Amino acid sequence: MPIDATQPYDDGNVFARILRGELPSKTVYEDEWALAFHDINPQAPVHILVIPKGPYVSWDDFTATGSDAEVAGFIRAVGHVAREAGLVAPGYRLLANIGGHGHQEVPHLHVHIFGGRQFREMIPAPRG
Repeated sequence: MPIDATQPYDDGNVFARILRGELPSKTVYEDEWALAFHDINPQAPVHILVIPKGPYVSWDDFTATGSDAEVAGFIRAVGHVAREAGLVAPGYRLLANIGGHGHQEVPHLHVHIFGGRQFREMIPAPRG
């Protein structure tokens, strides 16, 4: 169910639990700013999630309240993961779902890295 990106941070969300080591993940990268791991329900041949280590609900929350070092470190981590996965030359898609209209399901900022196939539509046409 989509969440409200303006809600307070929920320390019990699945990504917070992964960061604390309470839930397993198939880690592909970790540094002081970010953790990257394979999605448990991949939507492409390569589907990696990158999350900041700080308690941020959304992109808005992160860019408004995160330190310059956290923001830069997170963005650099996303690029590093894409390069290490060999996705730069063929191309890849980044997706960050924010709030209800963006269909954000976990109240912790995360970026999806999709690769390994050709992507078509940017946004599916409305049904009707």
